[in-house]
Amino acid sequence: MSQSDFALFMGQLARKPHQVVALAPSSRFLCAEMVAGLDPAAGPVIELGAGTGNITRAILDRGIAPENLHSIEMNAEFCDRLRARFPGLNVYQMSAGDLGDLPVEDAQAVVSGLPLLSMPLPLQHSILSGTFRRVRTGGTYVQFTYGPKPPVARSVRDDLGLTWQVSRKIWWNLPPARVYRFSQAA
Repeated sequence: MSQSDFALFMGQLARKPHQVVALAPSSRFLCAEMVAGLDPAAGPVIELGAGTGNITRAILDRGIAPENLHSIEMNAEFCDRLRARFPGLNVYQMSAGDLGDLPVEDAQAVVSGLPLLSMPLPLQHSILSGTFRRVRTGGTYVQFTYGPKPPVARSVRDDLGLTWQVSRKIWWNLPPARVYRFSQAA
């Protein structure tokens, strides 16, 4: 991450703490785990909470073409930075709660940098139900968490019939994190 990204991130954290709740941008180790299952030939990817673009860069480095990546971000300054840094990237300044309305079909995955557990249950439900309207059968919702429990509330998991796999702890992130891959039972 560049100095200017870090300055922008910290400035937005101070000015808009309701939009930026991470302690620091995602490390390259966390980003690598987030994108590990993506296949450049398997269709579009949707990214939630793109921020300054650390996970965005990892998705593109994985071989996903910019036109096949659809990044959702609420913060206008982050959106401007994403558009400038990644030509051809589809950037949407909107709430992740409106994901179900995104004009993307048959995505292979939704990759989320959102602080999901700090969100109200109806918003969590809206994000996850929107995810499974936009991904193909067998598609995944990828979410990291700093805590020891799944980052999707039990009631949302139960209501949507979600199963998951979890990574080992990624110690080289601040704070250490795990990555969950959720899918919907057939």
